[in-house]
Amino acid sequence: MRFPSFRITAAAALLLGAGTAAQAQTTAPNRFITDSLDSYVRRGMRLWDIPGLAVVVVKDGQVVAQKGFGVREVGKPAPVDAQTLFMIASNTKLFTGTALAKLDGEKKISLDDRVTKYLPDFRLYDTLSTRLVTVRDLMSHHLGFKTFQGDFTFFKSNLERADIVRRMRLMQPTREFRRDYGYCNAGFVTAGEIIPAATGGTSWEIYVQQNLLQPLGMSRTFVSSLEFAKQPNIAAAYSNTFGPLAKVQFDNWDNMGPCASMASNVTDLAHWLRFQLDSGRYEGRQVLPWAALRKTRDANTIITSRKSPVLPTHFVSYALGTETADYNGRQIFWHTGGASGQVSNVCFVPEAGLGLAVLTNNDNQSFFEALRYQILDSYLGVPYVDRSAQALARRRAGELAAGPDPTLALAARVAKKNKVPLPLKAYVGEFENPLFGRIQVTQKGQQLLVVIPNHPGLTATLDYMDGQEFRATYSDLVFGVLPAKFEVENGQAKNLELRVNDYVEQDPYVFVKR
Repeated sequence: MRFPSFRITAAAALLLGAGTAAQAQTTAPNRFITDSLDSYVRRGMRLWDIPGLAVVVVKDGQVVAQKGFGVREVGKPAPVDAQTLFMIASNTKLFTGTALAKLDGEKKISLDDRVTKYLPDFRLYDTLSTRLVTVRDLMSHHLGFKTFQGDFTFFKSNLERADIVRRMRLMQPTREFRRDYGYCNAGFVTAGEIIPAATGGTSWEIYVQQNLLQPLGMSRTFVSSLEFAKQPNIAAAYSNTFGPLAKVQFDNWDNMGPCASMASNVTDLAHWLRFQLDSGRYEGRQVLPWAALRKTRDANTIITSRKSPVLPTHFVSYALGTETADYNGRQIFWHTGGASGQVSNVCFVPEAGLGLAVLTNNDNQSFFEALRYQILDSYLGVPYVDRSAQALARRRAGELAAGPDPTLALAARVAKKNKVPLPLKAYVGEFENPLFGRIQVTQKGQQLLVVIPNHPGLTATLDYMDGQEFRATYSDLVFGVLPAKFEVENGQAKNLELRVNDYVEQDPYVFVKR
């Protein structure tokens, strides 16, 4: 590998696992951080309608910025501070990948072991993939699935992890195994289940707590979404995806814990960043051998090998819970996390001794990523571009190209009050999808109501539009407001096609009437 000229001894030290040599230097002030960060963040929060945000920047072993902005909850004065908890969602994945790399380093597993060595009943849709799939494959997003495939079945459901692992055999891939990138949350759930299998019963939660959070002093980081929601200093969750900014329910990711259930604050994430930047050491102690940590960063799946039109990036790949890319000549590692009403990112650049995290509580914005790139630019010598303004312009251009708001278009079709072609009772009944399970369609006055037993409390109200299409409005708006289509035969509903917000899953589900 060709190393940048900033300090060859630092790069060599990283390769040897000797830490970041730059930590011995005095960190030079960064003018963006010292002079512009506060005003840039406050302006971005106004433009993107973000109630609260927290950010931390670590440089050469020192925390150079660590603060909160805005409020935890709209209409209440309590400010976001460096201790305010946010869900970090898919930033959980690197903790899972690191836990399994630790077990690999201790020879308790091999990342290249077959999954069936630890989970004998594990199956994928086809026999060949089942025989070949390894622990590493589970966390590399190249199982052949589409991005988010299966998540409507699993997300916010009452299915246990064993049920999720078992149902993966029903997920039919549409892409090539070990070739095509498709983001798979269920793969990480399955990877987490290997931990108790390899340790004699230690759960993913306990293993991460004992082997990562406690040694790193991350005392205010929670592995459980439900535990997070009980804490006093937490940021409420908001979205303006379907109208004005509104408070939304916290996600309960606990059944999918290894892929997304964790919550943290920028104070604790500073510890995580220092550990990453010091080759697995924290406060002078080797928490994880460098050889094990390095495996979490090895590229396993190509995401793209094309130059970005807006960033100084040419290659992006996926490792074990982190993405890796070039950025103006340096190798960067990062991941984003998306929960209902909260999005985040964590990023580190070992060659530059730089790490950062951004936590926010509006899920319908790109500022959390624009701020990351702005900080990277300021440290890595990229000429100034207002990344927030750039992202906002691209978003507005995309909205113009997309045309009218689809939610408003659906409302207009409902407002026409067309006559339903069949009595509503013709659509009532029990429907089933092999992966998802059963749902019930009942009549509620002049509407239909979909009851979803596997998702406690979740329903969808169906309002007639035209043809055999209804507007489905889910009781939890993270699932969306989308068209639902019946297929009718001999005057009775034969099946029902349901869609959810692309944030949950991108393809429709067909439920056949029983």
